[in-house]
Amino acid sequence: MPAARESLLEAAGAALSARPWPSVRMVDVAAAAGVSRQTLYNEFGGKAGLGRALVRREADWYLDGVDRVLRAPAGSGDRLASLAEWTVRAAAARPLVRALLTGHWDGNLPAPPGRGARPGVPAPGPGELAGAVRDRAAEVLAAPDAAHRCELAVRLALSFVVAPARESGLGELLGLLRLLSEPSRTAGGR
Repeated sequence: MPAARESLLEAAGAALSARPWPSVRMVDVAAAAGVSRQTLYNEFGGKAGLGRALVRREADWYLDGVDRVLRAPAGSGDRLASLAEWTVRAAAARPLVRALLTGHWDGNLPAPPGRGARPGVPAPGPGELAGAVRDRAAEVLAAPDAAHRCELAVRLALSFVVAPARESGLGELLGLLRLLSEPSRTAGGR
């Protein structure tokens, strides 16, 4: 039931944006999705399974956005700056993405997959997500030191996620990233 599964994940995401995860009720999620509670339990096994699937979906959503940014026509420096901006904005807008990127999970969110006794495919940790982004950038950009420059861009962006700056601060980050992302003019002469 792919359609029911997606509807349930949409409904759970909407419920989570309105209230903390412990207050989200399965009967309300099922009703919002237009399916029975039994369908929810058949798809996810319960609230913990729904939470794990929601976390996994947010990780996939973030990485899909990374792919879109990296494949957009622009110079590699501009793409890395755009990637940093995407990371900061996605984390600001979506609490699960912020938790995935920082590793900070509070009681208002579903527990990430793979933590403790919760079975399932583990959610990627912050280092794994940064590594996945780095590897994707290296593949797409195919430039010398692309992986290293992407890692730098992502880690700088994560510093803004952890310690947010005013909006103009994001512009400063993007300008810095554009400078750092350009190949060194002296590197070839060494």
